[in-house]
Amino acid sequence: MKLKGKVAIVTGGGRDIGKSVSKKLAAEGAKVAINYFNNTGQAEATLSEIQEAGGTAICVRGDMTNQVDVDRLVSETQQAFGHNVDVLVNVAGGLVARKTIEEMDEAFFNKVMRLNVHSTFLATKAVVPHMKEGSSIINLASQAGRDGGGPGASAYATSKGAVMTLSRAWAKEFGPKGIRVNSLCPGMIATSFHDTFSKDEVRKNVAAATPLRREGHPQEVGDVVAYLASDEASFLTGLNMDVNGGLFMS
Repeated sequence: MKLKGKVAIVTGGGRDIGKSVSKKLAAEGAKVAINYFNNTGQAEATLSEIQEAGGTAICVRGDMTNQVDVDRLVSETQQAFGHNVDVLVNVAGGLVARKTIEEMDEAFFNKVMRLNVHSTFLATKAVVPHMKEGSSIINLASQAGRDGGGPGASAYATSKGAVMTLSRAWAKEFGPKGIRVNSLCPGMIATSFHDTFSKDEVRKNVAAATPLRREGHPQEVGDVVAYLASDEASFLTGLNMDVNGGLFMS
């Protein structure tokens, strides 16, 4: 129960990595606000699993690229759990589609940047005023932010590189307030992301090239998030931590 009594917000917290993060934080004692947008059923299922395990959580629907929705997420979290927010995990984001530069237009590029970077900015700006010393922000970047991503992922990789840089900059900016900021760079994790955007042959080849010879599991990312959110990581900030089974070593 390393997060007992803490309040956490998880954007994109209803499915895949976000679901594992929400469940892990709740299992460690945090009261969790699960944000979701399009996947009501999955978010409600996550909530039910947390409650059945004895945890405390709420679901709040909202588009994290929309200021009104972000503000409502913070407000409903405070109404449910109190004024302070101790942990913010920015998971919301996505690839949208694989497109080469010839295939993408300006609107597509802006959409990807807004989904991954603007959402992280809005949520962080809204939550930080309600954080006290000892609080923690964890941003979900990607291995793509380090190595440029796979074919047709240049916009996504660029957005995740921006998330990594924001994490470093905010670690410096919020450090004097006692707020830590880190990001995770997951590699090939077995989620609907890769079910949608990665071919089976590619996934098998990546797993074979990984020192641990497999894909990662969402709960393994959740475990790292819980550690970074806890006081056990009290002197860690500005990290971009790889979670990829050794596939890419930074």
